[in-house]
Amino acid sequence: MKITIICVGKIKEKFYTEAVREYSKRLSRYCTLSITEVADEKTKEQASETEIDMVKDREGERILKSIRPDGYVIALAIDGKQPDSIELSREIEKLGLGGVSHIYFVIGGSLGLSDKVLKRADARLSFSKMTFPHQLMRVILLEQIYRSYRIMHHEPYHK
Repeated sequence: MKITIICVGKIKEKFYTEAVREYSKRLSRYCTLSITEVADEKTKEQASETEIDMVKDREGERILKSIRPDGYVIALAIDGKQPDSIELSREIEKLGLGGVSHIYFVIGGSLGLSDKVLKRADARLSFSKMTFPHQLMRVILLEQIYRSYRIMHHEPYHK
């Protein structure tokens, strides 16, 4: 299975970078992982709804260019399904058994994802109704994917 995480923006904090590196290394025994960073757009402090939509659309175009037509896309969105770790593991396993060879997880920027990206998504995933910084979300997502593979392989992992 190939898993690509598409993220808006770069990670600036060293502790996030180290966590991403660690989970990427752990995942290498289970799947082929890649992380694609697309440029984020600068947003004015008091941006209008129209300006916000324009920013999300520009970021969304960059995201969509990174997705192959045959890929299965899971968008991280606050209104997505909130599975527990076992359910997420089963879903990833089911996709693989069903012939999906490439899953894209998409993390938007600080303003979220464009409507075009959400429409392209095959599924929406939410980790909480709370909002998290997108750099932290990358670490949380990698940890949950790693946990999913540990569960799939009947290997011990903290509960």
